[in-house]
Amino acid sequence: MFKINKLTNGLELISAPLSGTKTVTALVIFGTGSRYETKKNNGISHFLEHIVFKGTKKRPNTLAIAGELDGIGGEYNAFTSKEMTGFWVKVEASQLELAMDVLSDIILNSLMPSKEIEREKGVIIEEANMYLDNPLIHIDDLFEQCLYGDTPIGWTTIGSKENINGFKRDDFVDYFHSQYRVSNAIICLSGKIPANSIVLTENFFQKMAKGQAKDCSIVVSQQKQPEIKLFYKKTDQAHLSLGVPSYPSGHPLETALKILAVLLGGTMSSRLFIKLRERSGLAYYVKTQSECYTDSGYLTTCAGVPLAKVDIAIKIILEEYQKLVTSIVAKDELVRVKQCIIGRTALQLEESDSMASWYAQQAITFKQQKVSKKILSPNDYYEKIRQVSAEEIMKVAKEIFVNNKLNLAVIGPYKDKKIFKDILRFN
Repeated sequence: MFKINKLTNGLELISAPLSGTKTVTALVIFGTGSRYETKKNNGISHFLEHIVFKGTKKRPNTLAIAGELDGIGGEYNAFTSKEMTGFWVKVEASQLELAMDVLSDIILNSLMPSKEIEREKGVIIEEANMYLDNPLIHIDDLFEQCLYGDTPIGWTTIGSKENINGFKRDDFVDYFHSQYRVSNAIICLSGKIPANSIVLTENFFQKMAKGQAKDCSIVVSQQKQPEIKLFYKKTDQAHLSLGVPSYPSGHPLETALKILAVLLGGTMSSRLFIKLRERSGLAYYVKTQSECYTDSGYLTTCAGVPLAKVDIAIKIILEEYQKLVTSIVAKDELVRVKQCIIGRTALQLEESDSMASWYAQQAITFKQQKVSKKILSPNDYYEKIRQVSAEEIMKVAKEIFVNNKLNLAVIGPYKDKKIFKDILRFN
């Protein structure tokens, strides 16, 4: 069972031991990301994630940081999303003290050297170019732009090239001090956790700043008609994302929504995979996914389809959406999908890094929502999955699959939205 301890500076430490493993993961996660930015500094959360690895007083450059962790065979990385930024190290359990030393050093003592910031601009611009050149990645950003428009949650996490090139050291220092605080942070240890883990965490993270971090603006949907977002690109296939707004994290129907997404396009036996790929031969990749942010969410289906048959693919997706509104899901199909989710989750959580993310992301979401809720263990989550009924699945479908909530993003050689307007509707 996991435990939560509050350190003397108010920082919360989650301990989630795993039996049968020789590794331990230390994850520090902050409730901040691109939706906490302004138009002027959009992209700074992600850029800062890079910069903290560029040197501290104790470890003056990237080589000193990476070399120390590589020297013990550790795995380490960081991530930035719309609402979270995290830093983690996974090591053989006897090396946890060194891992915590390095992790705390880069987070709390980064020098953020101007020379490295200028150098890293080229790296991040190439990362942005990579995303633009990969429609499977870019379509996700395009769909959120379609859904959320010109708002912080609709902007890309990586930011504009203009912003990236314009950032100065003071911008990073100011943003760090506004967001990287005890009130906005969670530490999680998972795996083979030593008996002195609380003392270690106290020693290395006691200097984290107190005080309140900056909040983000609330998402208020005002969509009254279907929305279409096109990105013109000479491609050999059309990449589309067709979806609807849904529920925020913690909503009573969130679990039913996740089941519905897997049922539609989460496996090779899912409805849309079979219909679009196996029966129609229209796509190589098909996936339906749900995203639940702190105050909003969505469900969407992505696929790469022939340029001349994009209209047929859109109609098929809409037909499968509509079937869930009019027909109850059969018991055997629902049981199969539930067990798929449980099985996949169990496989993922055999790793200490996945288990650390499981607990830390729940905890930081509750902080962001300013609510006091029970953090779910994997077994708690499995039970929630099992309790979802076919009637709840239909209730979700009826609430989200309506004409005025439809959103379509397309990457391909298209400039005229009119060719999609007439087909973007339920019959």
